[in-house]
This record gives sequence, C-alpha cells and structure tokens, in this order.
Amino acid sequence: MLNTETPSTRHPDLDTYATPALLDAFIDDQLAAVAAVKAAAPQLAAAVDAALPRIRAGGRLLYAGAGTSGRLGVLDSVELYPTFSWPRERAVAVIAGGQGAMFVAVEGAEDDRAQGAADLNALKPGRNDVALLLAASGGTPYVLGAIEAARAAGTLTIGFANNPGAPVTELADIGIVLDTGAEVISGSTRLKAGTSQKIALNTFSSALMVRLNKVYGNLMVDLKATNAKLVKRALALTVRASGATEADAQAALSQCDHHVKTALVMLKRGVSAEAARTLLEAAHGSVSRAFNA
Repeated sequence: MLNTETPSTRHPDLDTYATPALLDAFIDDQLAAVAAVKAAAPQLAAAVDAALPRIRAGGRLLYAGAGTSGRLGVLDSVELYPTFSWPRERAVAVIAGGQGAMFVAVEGAEDDRAQGAADLNALKPGRNDVALLLAASGGTPYVLGAIEAARAAGTLTIGFANNPGAPVTELADIGIVLDTGAEVISGSTRLKAGTSQKIALNTFSSALMVRLNKVYGNLMVDLKATNAKLVKRALALTVRASGATEADAQAALSQCDHHVKTALVMLKRGVSAEAARTLLEAAHGSVSRAFNA
C-alpha cells in the first residue's frame, strides 16, 4: 500500500479527540511537510539549475496535475505574474477536468491518461520548456499522460510525488520525492502531502526567479503594481533600496509605470526611464550590474 494511503497509527481515535487535541494533531502533523521538502532540497536544487538555461532561452513553465496537486500548480503559475512580472503566457497550468475543476471537483478526470497527454500537447511543448508534473500518489493517469507527452517533445520534466518509487518521479528527468508518509485522515493528501507540494513549488519557482534577476538583495523589485497595495509596496521598496526620499522615489516611479527596478536605476544612475531600461536590458535584468555598468 502507498504511504499516502496507509492509515496513520498515531491517531486511530481521532474522531474522539476534544477540539484542542484535534487541532494539535493536524498542526503537528504538518511539520512533516517541511521536513520532506528539506530532505528533497538536493533534487530541488538540481531542478532549478536544469531549468534555468531553458527558461533563459525563452522557455515556459508548464504545470500539470489533478485535484489538490493540479490546483497547487495553477496557484503557483498564477502568482508569478504579480510577484515577479513573469509573463502569464510563460507560466501555464493544466488540470484534470479543465479550468472548472479549480472550483468543482470533476470525478474521474484524473483517470484519463489520454486527456493528460492531449492537454499537455495543446500547449505545444518545446525543448526549452520545463514541465512540472504533480501527483501526490505519483501514479495519477492524467499526470502520467502529461509527462509522456512532455518527454516526447524533449521538454525538461520535473516530477513531484509523495511516495518513493512513484512512476511520475521515475519517468521524470528529475524526480522530487516529498515523503510525507501517512496522513492524519487516511489518504487525504490535501493535508501534509499538499502542504509539501505547495512549499516545494514555492521554493522551486522563487529560487528560479531569483536566478533570473527578479530580486535585488531580498527585495521583490520586479513586482507588477496592479493594485493600491502593490503601488504602496513599490514606493516603499524603492525608498528602501535606493535611499531616496519618498518624493523622489514617487517621481521616478511615476515615469516608469511603477516598475521598481527601473526606478532604482533611474535614481542611482541619474538617468531617464528609457536609459534605465536600456541599462537593465544590457545587464540581463540585474539591478546590481545595471548600477555598475
């Protein structure tokens, strides 16, 4: 029996627990998610390093999963745009059952291997693309169809699963096993198995964005200021990173569509928005190198 399907021996009387003990059981068990990702850190590092040259060459991140795993893939792909100004068309997710499955479970969709291949092929995967294949069990037919299509296209495949020796990690170019073991509620991989996948995806994509010069120091200077909160954040980041007054930072931001990286180079180098963009382009988006170019 798969680890994720094996009944937990720690809480056989879970339904009799008082509320405080019940909550402690769920919360304490989540610590295993962090430990599982930590144990997989070497494989995650290998995945970042393998993906980087392909993404630099214009490739995309392609996510495929079913159920909770599929929804986590969608979440990671969607959040890259506001956080790092990553083009939406370069982070695309497919989920068993289609877009509607984000909100309503589509029973049986995960069993359709052919549809997984068809959905991935519809994205026209290429050799510079990176496919992230997500399945808690590691054997979901929809995901196996997707990984087969990605491999046939020469796409780099990174498989995530919560069971050792799972097909999705064995078939992938790089397999990432997040061995979270039995769940508090037997088989409910929306619990710590899902948490571990969320952490692993955050870790992978965030590290990749840092390597792509989307961060200066530890500041998210390539955010897309799409709402009032993010406009305020852009101003605060510009002041912090440049040492400029709030008025000068605001003036620079107003000339470059509130793009923090551009404003920083404008302020540090005393140049126009257009010149700052040119410097950043020559520095491959690195604020540090643009400062010293």
